[in-house]
Amino acid sequence: MGLIFESYREFIPDFEDFQESLHLPIPTHIRINTLKAEIQHTIDSLLEKGILLRPSFPDDPTLLEAPKLEFPGNLLEYFLGHIHPQAFTSCLASLVLSPKKGAYVLDLCAAPGGKTSHVCQLMENTGLIVANELYSKRHVPLGHTLARLGVANTLITGYQAQEFPMRNRFDYILADVPCSGEGTFRKLREGYRYVETREKVKLPQLQKRILLRGFDLLRPGGVILYSTCTYNPDENEGVVAHLLENRDATLFPIQLNVPFEEGITEWREKKFDERLTRTARFYPHRTNSVGFFMAKLGKPGRS
Repeated sequence: MGLIFESYREFIPDFEDFQESLHLPIPTHIRINTLKAEIQHTIDSLLEKGILLRPSFPDDPTLLEAPKLEFPGNLLEYFLGHIHPQAFTSCLASLVLSPKKGAYVLDLCAAPGGKTSHVCQLMENTGLIVANELYSKRHVPLGHTLARLGVANTLITGYQAQEFPMRNRFDYILADVPCSGEGTFRKLREGYRYVETREKVKLPQLQKRILLRGFDLLRPGGVILYSTCTYNPDENEGVVAHLLENRDATLFPIQLNVPFEEGITEWREKKFDERLTRTARFYPHRTNSVGFFMAKLGKPGRS
């Protein structure tokens, strides 16, 4: 049997360490929800229960790793909305978007609601967030998550992200698009392997349409954060390159105090814009979380 994701060896650093990380479970990370809880009080409450906690991110005390906590959803703090289990790299997306208080925000693919609620937390429940989710069966759990966490500035819509109506323009947009999910894969038992589906080859075209629509929905001076939880360059750099070829977009460098790799500019027979080095790749053996990709783009002008 070959190594997992061996075709990515050329750009994933320390590939042997990467392979080892894929045989470990994804660690539990939690976000303290300051809409309903105080940080130190929540930490003390969890420590009193014997839960081991470690800081996930030196620049944000609300992000914690709980390495031996298997079922955070069973805790009272969860039901009270004081904490939310969320992959560390997923939390970084909202921090990179960094919305201002009072902003008008669109989350194009909102379910299950972790990033939406985090954006609300960063905005201190001000402004307005439109949480768009195509599938109606996901609206109820999305609504439950937002209600549990005390989100009061958000409404839910059900449009196809790539066809979201152009009636309004937004200050900030999250485009955490449907992807092949390679970054969430772990080989935790024998015989378990990553299986590529027929749908994977169709994803880049959908992702390109979503990102183009998201960019067009920005106000001048607005910012869009494109992200996936996959390693595939066709779904990552290839999609962002398509936007740069078709729109006058600014690609901002990612600035975070965590280990990540810059985006690649070559993949097989394809060469991408050199600006793609400003995008960010997060690998599980570097961040101890889900594999992730993000690009921060802006529309020139002033709102």
